[in-house]
Amino acid sequence: MQDNIEDVEVGSKFQFDNVSGISTLNAETTLARRMPTQQALQEHRTELPTADPDSNLRRSPLSIEREAIAPVFKEQKYMTEYKAWVQNYGKWGNLVLAYQTLGVVYGDLGTSPLYVFPTVSMSSPQEEDLLGILSIIFWTLTLMGLLKYVFIVLQADDHGEGGTFALYSKLCRHTKINVNAGQQYSRLDSDMNLSHYDKPKTLRSKTKQLLETSKAAQNILLFVVMMGTCMVMGDGVLTPAISVLSAIGGIKSEESAISQTVVIVISSVVLVALFLLQSRGTSKVSFLFSPIMIAWFVTTPMIGAYNIHKFYPGIFKALSPHYIIRFFQRNDKDGWVNLGAIFLCITGAEAMFADLGHFNKQAIQIAFSTMVYPSLIITYAGEAAYLIKHPENLGDAYFKSIPRPIYWPMFIISTLAAIVASQALISATFSIIKQSMALGCFPRVKLIHTSKKEEGQIYSPEINYILMVLCLAIVIGFRNGTQIGNAFGVAVVFVMIITTFLVTIVMLVIWSTPWPVILLYFITYLTIEGVYMTSVLNKVPQGGWVPFAISAFFLLVMLIWNSGRKKKYQVEAMHKISSGELSLQISNLGAVRTPGICFFYSELIHGVPPIISQYVKIVGSVHEIVIITNIRFIPVTTVLPSERIYVGRKGVQGIYWCVARYGYMDIIDLEGKEFVDQVIEKLTEYITPNEDPSNYESSVQKLSGNSENSQLVNQKSTSATIFLEGNSTQMEIAKLQHAHKKDAAVHVVGKVTLISGKNTSWVEGILVENLYRLLQNSCRSSIAALRIPPSRLLQVGMVYEL
Repeated sequence: MQDNIEDVEVGSKFQFDNVSGISTLNAETTLARRMPTQQALQEHRTELPTADPDSNLRRSPLSIEREAIAPVFKEQKYMTEYKAWVQNYGKWGNLVLAYQTLGVVYGDLGTSPLYVFPTVSMSSPQEEDLLGILSIIFWTLTLMGLLKYVFIVLQADDHGEGGTFALYSKLCRHTKINVNAGQQYSRLDSDMNLSHYDKPKTLRSKTKQLLETSKAAQNILLFVVMMGTCMVMGDGVLTPAISVLSAIGGIKSEESAISQTVVIVISSVVLVALFLLQSRGTSKVSFLFSPIMIAWFVTTPMIGAYNIHKFYPGIFKALSPHYIIRFFQRNDKDGWVNLGAIFLCITGAEAMFADLGHFNKQAIQIAFSTMVYPSLIITYAGEAAYLIKHPENLGDAYFKSIPRPIYWPMFIISTLAAIVASQALISATFSIIKQSMALGCFPRVKLIHTSKKEEGQIYSPEINYILMVLCLAIVIGFRNGTQIGNAFGVAVVFVMIITTFLVTIVMLVIWSTPWPVILLYFITYLTIEGVYMTSVLNKVPQGGWVPFAISAFFLLVMLIWNSGRKKKYQVEAMHKISSGELSLQISNLGAVRTPGICFFYSELIHGVPPIISQYVKIVGSVHEIVIITNIRFIPVTTVLPSERIYVGRKGVQGIYWCVARYGYMDIIDLEGKEFVDQVIEKLTEYITPNEDPSNYESSVQKLSGNSENSQLVNQKSTSATIFLEGNSTQMEIAKLQHAHKKDAAVHVVGKVTLISGKNTSWVEGILVENLYRLLQNSCRSSIAALRIPPSRLLQVGMVYEL
């Protein structure tokens, strides 16, 4: 079953726990079964059951659904709201969001002047050297920050969400490639009926054909996406460390007696306070931080303009690319080595895309174009102008360039801005973890929505504290910003290359961009980022291995989790039974049909999951109404409440199937009655689409009274079908409503444990039986993720031998 609703109890015990009148039962139910052949596995289809075709789904016209959207959102509090339907950002709304982006998105990029020049390694830079460095900075910010991210990459958003997994999700909707994330995530034809599901284009490009037909291409693409995600996580660890440590280190410029140990202690305290503040939510944090960043973006260019006027008024001649050529001619290999330091001027640009879900496209574009970009250019120009006259201060360029009378006010602003700088990648990490979990590529962690208006604003306590511990370890281990800078650029450049690669595929498969434009984009940015990459890789021995180590750890976790889940799904799929087999089993066992509704949760879309068969064998009964429920995350940001539930019959009297579809930014909540009410309502519409359900109140009263029909519900059935008198449609609805009113629904979830068999390889055994099980037992409970009331929860454990 789906990981969001899967493993509850470890071991092989079947546990039946309920405090509402249902007896408690414990029985050993170890199942030692052999895994079927690959040929049999491939026969398992990912389409909805042919017995329950799309045409059977009874749905209201789209116009009626759209008119009902507003009250549905208002009444159903557990649903997340989709921006395109409930928010209409005007010019003032965009300006407010642009103001907020300064405190979340642009802190990292905006504070890069603190450490770019100090990280450059040159003993006695000359005027042409500094002009060359400034020219490289200008064209890097222009080509990569302004042109690539603001005007190109932001256009590849996934319904307002950004990041590597958002790009992957976008591709999944247009090609059938996400089968490698798990069969349960494969695209179904019915998904394309959703309002927020982009309709695949009919273009049959060679790239699309390759992705859909080549398993190797699909595996490589998923691996690249995972690696990009993990690199962002590594960046999220390094950004707070280098920003805060570089800012606090500025105190030594005026107070040389202060030791580096004191700087490290102060930095650690500041970082702890920053991570503790994350639970307040992005919106509150941004309103607190944005004034600080406005002060930074206003004061630093003012100081830059002062230094330009005082030390080198002609500094802007460095905008000519001629000085880049002269820089490499003069410095040869040393110039190439220093590219790794200069590259830090663009670190944080990836946050514009990764943090997109917290704001919107227009707000991020406005903030960068009107404030961030011009402020950075003037600030860097001012530093270069100062260094031309004072090259000996290269190692402490920013703080030395501050006029003495305003040093301490600027030190305070710089320190506060450095704290803000840490926010960009922390927020981005929360977003990509949520996306990864929804697509089955990361273990379950607790996620908290911190805003009622912005669905993308989330917080994860576990991830937050992991980042905090790793960040403190880096600060204490490296001890200064320059050494951390050696490690910093490695993670960023890989994220940018992966983004270039994925956006190119989007251009080929989705946008139908002309070939000359695609080639220009791909060759230009792959060349720029490739040159930077060759330089930053030179820093691996000096600390560049750190982001690789962090990323490798997260990547290993993601690969183990994804592989284990796919294997578990395959095993369950091979042990499913047909509706006829279930009917025969109920008949042979003489199973009692007990009153009420029971939800069985499973990842399987086709067939009857084995958990039901095992349940009937042990308990000897089955509820009057059984709803086999599959909770699917599909590659969209959100699913409208009116389109979420998809129902049908399973071929046995009283047994139905239900597919509940969620976007990767939606939150599942089964704690209240809303979910059950929605499912019953959809089943009622499905069975009788053209009649008023109130017509069957008399039938409900018959079932509730002392009539023979009431006795039929509780007596032991001799067949799999319970026959009711009167109109079959009326009685089916009456029985459904009666079961709904009788008692609260029971929810049955399962625990599937895989063990090694005689023919299992030792690699597969370690992967599935040890590593995957360790993650399975260590991550957050699926019950907590679903928010099922404990008093209505039943747990079933099953063990399969590979």
